[in-house]
Amino acid sequence: MKKINILFAASECTPFIKTGGLADVAGSLPSYVDTANYEMRVIIPKYSALPKKYVDKMEYMCHFYVPLGWRNQYCGLFKLKIGKVTYYFLDNEYYFKRDQLYGEFDDGERFAFFSKAVCESILYMDFEPDILHCNDWHTALAPVFLREFYRDADKTKNIKTIFTIHNIKFQGMFSSVLLGDMLGLWGTPAAWQLLSDDHTVNYMLGALCYSDRITTVSPGYAEEICSWYYGEGLDFILRKRRDILSGILNGIDTKFYDPAKDKALVCNYDLKSLDKKKENKLALQKETGLKVDESIPMFSLISRLTEQKGLDLVTYILPHICERNMQLVILGVGDAKYEEAFSYYAANHPDKICFLPKFDEPLSHRIYAASDAFLMPSRFEPCGLSQMMSMRYATLPIVRETGGLKDSVIPYNKFTGEGTGFSFANFNAHELLGAVDEALSLWFDDKDAWRHLMENAASADFSWKASAKDYRELYRNLV
Repeated sequence: MKKINILFAASECTPFIKTGGLADVAGSLPSYVDTANYEMRVIIPKYSALPKKYVDKMEYMCHFYVPLGWRNQYCGLFKLKIGKVTYYFLDNEYYFKRDQLYGEFDDGERFAFFSKAVCESILYMDFEPDILHCNDWHTALAPVFLREFYRDADKTKNIKTIFTIHNIKFQGMFSSVLLGDMLGLWGTPAAWQLLSDDHTVNYMLGALCYSDRITTVSPGYAEEICSWYYGEGLDFILRKRRDILSGILNGIDTKFYDPAKDKALVCNYDLKSLDKKKENKLALQKETGLKVDESIPMFSLISRLTEQKGLDLVTYILPHICERNMQLVILGVGDAKYEEAFSYYAANHPDKICFLPKFDEPLSHRIYAASDAFLMPSRFEPCGLSQMMSMRYATLPIVRETGGLKDSVIPYNKFTGEGTGFSFANFNAHELLGAVDEALSLWFDDKDAWRHLMENAASADFSWKASAKDYRELYRNLV
C-alpha cells in the first residue's frame, strides 16, 4: 500500500499556541492519523508568542521569498519534531510578531501571506505531501493559490486539497481591492469565484470552490450548513458541492481529560469509583463560597460568553434557577452583557450562583469533575468539545439538538434508561428550563437512573481513534 503524506495547515496548534478548538484538532489528530501507511505533518505561523522552550529547539531549514501581488516577502522555514509528529513554522516578523493572533487591521494580508507561504514552502521542505489539508478561512486561499500558481511545479502539481470548516460564521471577508493588489488573482478563473459581491472578497468561498473535498467537524453540522439558516450565505455553494462534503466528529485528548489521573482534581475517580466524584463537588463548593452540601445538584457552564453559546437562554432562566434547589457555576469571559448578568445574579445569590470571569484550565477540570450537570444550549455548534469533556468526567450535559451536540449526546429515555445526557430541540428558554427540570427531577427522584446515565456518559468513547480512522479513509479515497 502506498504511503500517503498529508500536510495539515492551520493558524494555531497545541501545545504551541491556542485560542480555540482548531488548535486542539491540529495538536491531537496527527498523532492518531500516523501509521505505517500515513504521515501527517503540521504547518503554522511562527508567532512571536510561541513559548521559548519550543522556539529554542526549532531547526532552521531555509528561507525564500513569497510573491504576494506586487510584493516579494521574506519567509523562513523552521522545523521541530515532538514525539512522532513533525511541525513546520513559517517565519515573517512583519506579519506574525504581534500581540494577538487575530483581530489586526491587516488580517487579510497576513493570512493571504500565510496561505501563499504554505504553498511556496512545499517547494523547499523535506516532505512531499500528497494532500494539503487546510482549515478555516486563515488557510482558505491555499487551495486557490495551489491551483492557480503552482500547478506546473513537480512537487505541487499532483497535490489534492481538503478544506475543513470549523465555524462557517467566520469566513475571512475583506475589500475586493485585495483581489488584485494582494492576491494577484485578477485575470484568473478565481477572480470572480472569490467575490461575495462587487466589493467583498471571501477567502472561505475560494476554498469551497477550489478544494477537492470539503469537511466539517460533525455530520450534523455538515447537514445544517447546507441550509439558509445555518449556511451564513454560503449554503448555495455547499449545496452545489454536496457530493464532496462530509462531516467527521472531532475527538478529545482522553489522556489529558482523565478523571482517574487528572492532577488538577482534589480526588481522582474512574468508572468503578464514581462515589469519589462528590469529594470534588464539596471542595469546589468551599472554594467558590457556595453552600457546602453534596445533596444539592451542581450545574456548570464553561464557555466563551458569546451569543453563539446560547447564553441569552441562560440569562433568561436565571431567576428560575435561583428559585430551584440547585447551584450554578459559570467560568468564562466574553460579551459585557453576559458578564454583567452573571455578576449581578452571583452577587445577589452567592449561595446558589458563582461566576468566575476568567479562563483557567486547571479550574475548568475541577468544575467538570465537581458538577453533576453541564449546560451547553448553543444557538449553533459545529462540533463542541465541552460536552465531551463533561461526559468524560461523568457529568451529564444538557444541550440543544444542533450540530455536534446532537451527534454526541444521546438524550435520556425514561422508558428504556438509555442516554448520556438531556437535550431540547428549539432555541427557546422555556425548553432549556424544561430540560433543566427534567434533570432535576431525575436527580432527586431516581438516583439509580442518574447513576446509570453517569456510567453511560463516562463510558462513551470520544477519543481521536474513531475520527482518525474516518480521516484516513477520506485521505485514501482522495488519492
